[in-house]
Amino acid sequence: MAVILSVTGVGKTYQSAGKSLAVLQRISFEVETASTVSIVGPSGSGKTTLLGLCAGLDRASAGVIVLNGVTLNDLNEDERARVRNRYVGFVFQNFQLLPTLTALENVMVPLELRGERNVRSIAMELLDKVGLADRGHHYPLQLSGGEQQRVSIARAFSNSPKILFADEPTGNLDAETSEHTESLLFALNKDAGTTLVLVTHDLELAAKTQRTIRMKGGIVISDTAEQTKES
Repeated sequence: MAVILSVTGVGKTYQSAGKSLAVLQRISFEVETASTVSIVGPSGSGKTTLLGLCAGLDRASAGVIVLNGVTLNDLNEDERARVRNRYVGFVFQNFQLLPTLTALENVMVPLELRGERNVRSIAMELLDKVGLADRGHHYPLQLSGGEQQRVSIARAFSNSPKILFADEPTGNLDAETSEHTESLLFALNKDAGTTLVLVTHDLELAAKTQRTIRMKGGIVISDTAEQTKES
């Protein structure tokens, strides 16, 4: 199986008040194409920092990250942004929708940035897939939390990403809405053949991925791929 994400000896250190704070140390793993992986661990374990490095949102202090054959360490900020726009989708805990744009317009933005044609019809099709075809003209504040996250998921798939990074995708949702959102995320992911890497505190959600990476204190303490897990 091809590898879409390779992380080798990665560390991240921040400077604060003249002191160095090591958030990640010696992280190494590979993610296979079209697989599903969860990263779990207590608050402060470095999960979100690691996700951001893997997605090219930030640069590692040490080690090498290769995303879809591209070595991120070699790139400047603009070049990393182009890689993200081409290969990466995001789903965030707090949705990160633009409040002044409608649901439809929020989904259209990445398509327009890529210079795609038929932007409106593609965005409408994506909204239909998440069950919001009739809500495209609503603004984020007119939508429930679950609906906002579904718009976020539609937007994440709008550039047909090779890999989808989800940071606590159900963290702000109630149990019933979380379950619906999870089902939608996994179904769309499977249909598109996208690789899914998610950060979560929810061990039930983590159990739905094929593999779980556990972190504590900025290091990986276990990495399990269980045949019994649902794909």
